[in-house]
Amino acid sequence: MATPIIDLLLLVATVLDLQRGATASMVHGIAAIYIGVSIAFGHQMIAWADRYFLFWFRGGEKPRSRKAYGSEHASQERHGWFRHLAAYIIGSSFLSVMIWWIGDPARTEAFVNIVRVWGVILVIDFIISFSYTLWPKKVPAKKIE
Repeated sequence: MATPIIDLLLLVATVLDLQRGATASMVHGIAAIYIGVSIAFGHQMIAWADRYFLFWFRGGEKPRSRKAYGSEHASQERHGWFRHLAAYIIGSSFLSVMIWWIGDPARTEAFVNIVRVWGVILVIDFIISFSYTLWPKKVPAKKIE
């Protein structure tokens, strides 16, 4: 429940630091990436952590991950890419607003580079994720002993 508050505090701290004259760095950019990923993947990551916390520290049932193959796996990969796209849009929007707010290209060059590199990563993720639609993951053949 505290995740949105932490996200907001991180964003405020980043903006205040930049307003005081700091030059944008990778650390400032990671704050925007974190916020985008937190919003796009937050619920999914917290649910995963909760399941494993219960297992490790409370003696709960061992989380079982069912392996997916074929069209089900392809669908999961595409869904993950769309979450990544949402994270990119959110994070890049925060970076763009900070670039505009500061209004000094020399101080925000790191943000432009982060958006570019993240864009390349997003394209690579697209190629991998959507390749499973054309070439579905096959069920492994059973070992002959």
